[in-house]
Amino acid sequence: MKDIIHILYVGRSTENISRLTADPQVGVSLADNILHAQETLRATSSIDAILCERQIPGGDAFLLHERLRSLPRYDAVPFILISEIFEADLIRRARQEGIDDFFVMPLPPADELKRRICFLKRFRNQKRTPEEEKTETQTFKMPVSKRIFDIVVAGSALLLLSPVLLLVGLAIRLESKGRIYYVSKRVGRKPFDFYKLRSMRSGSDAELARLAKEKNQYKSASEQEDIDFDRPCPRCSQLSEGQTCSPVLYFANRQICDYWYTVQKQEMTLSKPAFVKIADDPRITRVGKLIRNTSIDELPQLFNVLKGEMSIVGNRPLPVYEAERLTRDAASKRFLAPAGITGLWQVELRGKGGSMSEEERMRLDNLYADHFVGDNYSFWYDMKLILRTIPALFQKAAV
Repeated sequence: MKDIIHILYVGRSTENISRLTADPQVGVSLADNILHAQETLRATSSIDAILCERQIPGGDAFLLHERLRSLPRYDAVPFILISEIFEADLIRRARQEGIDDFFVMPLPPADELKRRICFLKRFRNQKRTPEEEKTETQTFKMPVSKRIFDIVVAGSALLLLSPVLLLVGLAIRLESKGRIYYVSKRVGRKPFDFYKLRSMRSGSDAELARLAKEKNQYKSASEQEDIDFDRPCPRCSQLSEGQTCSPVLYFANRQICDYWYTVQKQEMTLSKPAFVKIADDPRITRVGKLIRNTSIDELPQLFNVLKGEMSIVGNRPLPVYEAERLTRDAASKRFLAPAGITGLWQVELRGKGGSMSEEERMRLDNLYADHFVGDNYSFWYDMKLILRTIPALFQKAAV
């Protein structure tokens, strides 16, 4: 590596900036916000590393990292997060999002910093192995044995169970007004129209937002539900009275700086659970409870199977709002598997009486998806899950 390392420092810490600019081994470009950082990078031909303070105007270090990693030209440049204090949760999040290193102020001496950046550059250049490249370009292909099984089982089941579907449909219609079936957009490997027998009152979707706040089984105690205007901005508090670190936004009689509003919005997004499951859902009808507990409401999905949108065994297709939260981290691996009527998560959930954490549900979805990487698919593994589904139907749960 060159004798001098070239660093882009993003932030306003006078202590860090003075320390870096005073050392002859370090060439420093400075940026005090996200837009300035992006402009500086475009105008600079060679940067060995990016050091970014956790909170910066226009967003934070995680937002800048996400934007830069989407651009191939910066993929080999190490990104180092700078924090004023040690926080275990912050380090855990930095690792999950692929940030290369984490420094707590004050910065290490130039020699040590230079050695660390050299190592991180070598690591980033060697990180993409041929095996990983192959995984990235993989395309899903439904195993022939699985597709044949799906068609035979779905077609036969629809013929045999058509009297049940007619009787249940009549019961639904007599109990409450509205269509006997329910159609919604779901996401498996791609979006599709998902069919179910209606188990709720008509118009229940309008109540979902309120119930998700009050009764979501996956709701976290740390979830931030709204912008806190009384919570002081850490950047503005360092400035003279009357000054703000970014433009002021006005909401009715309240005001907040743009930077602090953006930070809190990101915190709200990250704290929200990926899944929504309403405990003791008041929207469910009496017939709905019966058909849910026996999984009769799932029978119209056999049409989805015949159309090739779902499989008998797979990961449950997700509502669009849930799927959107699982596309940028390790949980997205679940989409390697086809959408299914039953699968590993449902069997385990029913076996536990309907109690399961969000993390465990993600882990089980990914575990089943592993069977569709390379040549790992096993027809007999699907058969075992189907056999486990039969006794599970008689256990209390609502999937």
